[in-house]
Amino acid sequence: MPKKETSVFFCSNCGYESPKWVGQCPACHEWNTMTEVRTEKNKKVSVREISEVRPVALSEISVSEEKRTTTHMSELDRVLGGGIVKGSLVLIGGDPGIGKSTLLLQVMRNISKDKIDVLYVSGEESLRQIQLRAQRMGNFSDSLKVLSETDLGLIEQVIKTTKPSIVVIDSIQTMYSEEASGIAGSISQVRYATGTLMQLAKKEDITIFIVGHVTKEGTVAGPRILEHMVDTVLYFEGDRHASYRVLRAVKNRFGSTDEIGVFEMRSDGLKEVKNPSEFLLDGRAFGSSGSVISCAIEGSRPILLEIQALTTHSNFGIPRRTAVGIDYNRVNLLMAVVEKRMGLMMGDQDAYINIAGGMRINEPAIDLGLVLAIISSFKNRPLSESLVAFGEVGLSGEVRAVSMARQRINEALKMGIKTIILPYANLKGLDEIPDGVELIGVKEIKEAADKVV
Repeated sequence: MPKKETSVFFCSNCGYESPKWVGQCPACHEWNTMTEVRTEKNKKVSVREISEVRPVALSEISVSEEKRTTTHMSELDRVLGGGIVKGSLVLIGGDPGIGKSTLLLQVMRNISKDKIDVLYVSGEESLRQIQLRAQRMGNFSDSLKVLSETDLGLIEQVIKTTKPSIVVIDSIQTMYSEEASGIAGSISQVRYATGTLMQLAKKEDITIFIVGHVTKEGTVAGPRILEHMVDTVLYFEGDRHASYRVLRAVKNRFGSTDEIGVFEMRSDGLKEVKNPSEFLLDGRAFGSSGSVISCAIEGSRPILLEIQALTTHSNFGIPRRTAVGIDYNRVNLLMAVVEKRMGLMMGDQDAYINIAGGMRINEPAIDLGLVLAIISSFKNRPLSESLVAFGEVGLSGEVRAVSMARQRINEALKMGIKTIILPYANLKGLDEIPDGVELIGVKEIKEAADKVV
């Protein structure tokens, strides 16, 4: 029977499907993101036998503790929740050139040394290009096989024939199948390819890693459209021109989504950063105003970071506010609290806030450090070099308690910090503090500022 051609519209930002074009996506509320995709419908439908489909009671399902495969990279294992889960589908997203392919090639190199069969499929590089990149990393085991192909049908047949334990698809935007409409990288192709790989992973019990690019223009279907289809979503963040990289989990069916992994890009590949606090504080300027160390919690890991603030008199009617690494609206809120509760006139001040090292932090526990940095820059008075401040700040100027205070203090002590400003409510239950360390509990931001600024 001849196929009937129809059109559907997909949102390039979130993947919402609509039978007609709309100016604003009903799901993510972005404007002008709906893209038309031609589809072919065949009225012939294959019907499965009813005997193949049978509901099962939960009590009939046997569950055993899932064994995980280590990647021999503790930073990645932490983000994955303890290692690789067999039969899972993992998506690694990030900007082009950030290091996704390098990370996965290193991981596959480590795993193949354990005599585990691995297949690395590249749709972007030739076999010679992959070999040139691999030579910088060291020796590879013969358990790692490499394939340069973009035809999804051929790749599926190779996987079923060779039966590897782990497969890498680099990248999903280059995969093409005649069963789906559109060109390679289009929304329909990406959705079809991901759906095919998901079924393959579950049926064959193979772990599949998918690489997805995110472009600033948004013309290519990025990982956001795939997040609901995969088991784990990891984002590789950082400036491609800088040496640091942060791997963050935004979805994980087999572990926490709060953990991060920190890596440093080198000529021979990515190196794990075991102590992110030392890495982020390296090169810190001393004796300058507007600089404060605070402590944030990423998953179960406390991280010391430097908050930098610069306030200058504005030459315009509306002051300029810039925030890098922290929520812009949070900066405006805290500056309003400082002006109202401490009487410091910030209405004519330009303010530039930066989290040094390229980290992006959304935890409210760094509020107190941010407030002290702003006050320090406004008064042009440097703070002590061995000072750490953490605590959430409310609209009344109160300093509220935060979680995991003991872990934050221990991290500060490891870096040689002598003075710690924290919420007064967090002083309860703290004991066995080493000699020479001063804990200052404060209830309001004015009290904290009077003690150190």
